Amino acid sequence: MNASSPPVVLTIAGSDCSAGAGIQADLKTFTRFHTFGLTAVTCVVSETPRTVRHVHPVPPAIVADQVRLLLDSYPVAAVKTGMLFSPEHIVAIAEVLSNRRIPLVVDPVMLASSGDSLMQHSALAAYREFLLPLASVITPNLPEASVLLGRTVSTLADLEPAARELARLYQTHCLLKGGHLAAGIQRIDLLADPDGQIHRFAAPWIDSPASHGTGCTLAAAIAAGLAHGQPLLAAVAAAKQFISAAIAAGHSWTSGDGQPIHALNQNVS
Repeated sequence: MNASSPPVVLTIAGSDCSAGAGIQADLKTFTRFHTFGLTAVTCVVSETPRTVRHVHPVPPAIVADQVRLLLDSYPVAAVKTGMLFSPEHIVAIAEVLSNRRIPLVVDPVMLASSGDSLMQHSALAAYREFLLPLASVITPNLPEASVLLGRTVSTLADLEPAARELARLYQTHCLLKGGHLAAGIQRIDLLADPDGQIHRFAAPWIDSPASHGTGCTLAAAIAAGLAHGQPLLAAVAAAKQFISAAIAAGHSWTSGDGQPIHALNQNVS
């Protein structure tokens, strides 16, 4: 690699036309962290922070071909996955990644911030069997952890046992995000390793509606840190600091129907 060339990061995710989440948010984040972003599009989604109107899946074979072509053409230093719509998408991606020794951040996207589903229910088993065991780190929020574990994970007391169990089940690191804790509670994320060791990341609760794309952005920032050769703990710490600042400095506009619409500010330093 040329001394002036940045590390390369690949995101495999959906396209959000409002550019607050998905591959658009990932590319903004990759640029902020001085990496070169590549994209493999899994779905084209008509959405805003308030609604998901349509989801158009890209054929799994085309998704896999994008990934294979990029991995064969660029010195990809880290990979991040986001919205993977179907079991066929997950299996196709896992087959391409399984023989590559590249750090992999899996953000198991299941629901949009609006509450709309972004994954077929049948994809859950494929996540568990094929993709999560390949990950260097998984980054579920509380609703996603609840689905993966088959029980409710919703309180501060639930965080540590859930993070430990997910790390043990998939023999990977699990960053369990506490953003869905009750309002006013300090935001706690826990990073668990397969041996049960826990690292705690705390941030003040921010009363902001700019939450669309926070999971995508955080996972992309972690992937960028790993691409720079940072240890996982350092990459997570930097990503956490960045996402807190991006929420606090969020943008807002008045939309066409007169209602407010909000977005993260990924330009924060």
